[in-house]
Amino acid sequence: MEAVIINFRGGRHTKSSNQMIIDSNLSREKAKLLIGKKITWTSPAKREIKGEIKTTHGNNGCLRVHFEKGMPGQSIGTKVKIENGNS
Repeated sequence: MEAVIINFRGGRHTKSSNQMIIDSNLSREKAKLLIGKKITWTSPAKREIKGEIKTTHGNNGCLRVHFEKGMPGQSIGTKVKIENGNS
């Protein structure tokens, strides 16, 4: 399954570089079933950064993901792969 990175998670004064908001194009109830799944983002240089879905974000099926290290700004708008196996 694929999803799209929307933006960094952040507040009014700060941004978290290792936490991203992704859009799964699912309903809120179906998005809750993805909590705990693993995520992989592949850079243009074919390097992978892995993460885990922690919780939902908002009411439209968006998800909050914690990655193992900071994400580059070029990752916004790109696709991530959601692993099908159980966590």
